[in-house]
Amino acid sequence: MYSPYPGFDMFGGGDNPAAEEGAQALSGQSLPDGAEKADQQALEAALRTVYDPEIPVNIYDLGLIYACTMQDDGDVDITMTLTAPACPVAGEMPQQVADAVAGVDGVGAVTVTLTWTPPWTPDQMSEDAKMALDFF
Repeated sequence: MYSPYPGFDMFGGGDNPAAEEGAQALSGQSLPDGAEKADQQALEAALRTVYDPEIPVNIYDLGLIYACTMQDDGDVDITMTLTAPACPVAGEMPQQVADAVAGVDGVGAVTVTLTWTPPWTPDQMSEDAKMALDFF
């Protein structure tokens, strides 16, 4: 988990901490000038490698990624949510997402911002996720 203050638990501590609105995780570093940037499909593929440990569907198909935008310099900004504020992986999931996307060739620094607006609902899942979880 990334924290700008060593020893400070930005997610509130405890056994099931509530993740704070606006909490961020950072990974990667800026691309050198002139480096080739990754495309959107590569970003989506990386997001699909991250799974909620309690749900056998990746976070992208669960609808937890609200935005994934690559800047002109190759840096990536991601806005995501979790299924619930007290999710057991609230302190880990944003960093896992940042690390997964930062590992893609052609990606610079990655910033993942956690939001609770709008709240996640099963309606945000892809059709594949709904079928995998028998939500029909």
